[in-house]
Amino acid sequence: MTHTPEPDATVLTRLLTPVGHCLTPEVATALINLRVDPSVQERIEELADRCTEGTLSPEERVEYETYVHAIDFISTLQAQAHRVLEKNGTS
Repeated sequence: MTHTPEPDATVLTRLLTPVGHCLTPEVATALINLRVDPSVQERIEELADRCTEGTLSPEERVEYETYVHAIDFISTLQAQAHRVLEKNGTS
């Protein structure tokens, strides 16, 4: 039987679902309201532009990919947090 790899988002969601079950409404709200520091956002946008242009150095590519993975992680946690608030009727 061959195993078909799941998309990264599906794997991440499956891994973080138990974390979502641990969230209180207060923590869920804090996660939803989480925002990146403006200087970090500026750096992400700079790297994204340079990635689109194909001008990232190898070190910058690693930095950019790290940001992308972190954003995916945080977004998945925020989705879990939204579900907690919906379930508790506090969204």
